[in-house]
Amino acid sequence: MGRLCCFNSSYSKLVGGRSSSAGKGRNHEDLIKFGFNLVKGKANHPMEDYHVAKFMQSQGHELGLFAIYDGHLGESVPAYLQRNLFSNILKEEEFWADPRRSISKAYEKTDQAILLQSSVLGRGGSTAVTAILINGQRLWVANVGDSRAVLSSGGQAVQMTTDHEPNTERGIIENKGGFVSNMPGDVPRVNGQLAVSRAFGDKSLKSHLRSDPDIQDITIDVCTDILILASDGLWR
Repeated sequence: MGRLCCFNSSYSKLVGGRSSSAGKGRNHEDLIKFGFNLVKGKANHPMEDYHVAKFMQSQGHELGLFAIYDGHLGESVPAYLQRNLFSNILKEEEFWADPRRSISKAYEKTDQAILLQSSVLGRGGSTAVTAILINGQRLWVANVGDSRAVLSSGGQAVQMTTDHEPNTERGIIENKGGFVSNMPGDVPRVNGQLAVSRAFGDKSLKSHLRSDPDIQDITIDVCTDILILASDGLWR
C-alpha cells in the first residue's frame, strides 16, 4: 500500500472552541498520510461539525482513528462524540477479537449516555461516520446518518456507507409510531423535523429513530488509493 489519505471536507470545531481551516499528518512508519480541510457552509446557525483525525498506539497495535460528527440543533452532541465515541469503542473487551460487535455496542452505549445527559447536552443530535485503520491493514467503517465514507481502490470509487434517509427506512419509522413528511420543496423528514432516520441524541424523536450503525470492513492493499470522509455538505 502506498498511501491511504483521510479527508474531512466539512467545517469543524475542535474541543475548546478553537477552529482550524486545514491539517495533516501521517503514521509512525510514514507510509500513510492523512489530511483534513474545513470549509464553512452558508448556513446561518453556528457551526456544529466536529472531527477526529489521528494515529495512536494501543496494546502494541497502531490505530488510525478518523471521524466526522455532523451535529444539528447545537454542537454539544457532536462535541461529546468527538471526546467519547472512539474511547468507548476501544474500551470494549472484545475489540481486538471482534471489532464489528464492539463498534456496534459502543455506538449504542454512547447514544444511551447522550440521552441520559440530555439535560446538559440539550435536545440536539448528530450523525457520525467513523473509520478505524488497524495496523495499516484492516479498515473498519461505521456510520449513523448521512455522512459518507468513499474509498478509491484501483481508481474505482466504492461507497463504504449507506445514507440513512427517512424514505428509505419509512416502514421502520411508521412501525414505531412515527411518520415521514414529504412537503413540497423540502426533503423527507422524520415527524416533519429530522432529515435522517438514524442519529445520536435527538431525545424527543428517539422513539422513532435508530442509532445502530451500518458497518463495513475491508483489507487495505496496494490497490487502495484514498479514503474520503465527509458530511452531506460535500456530497449534495
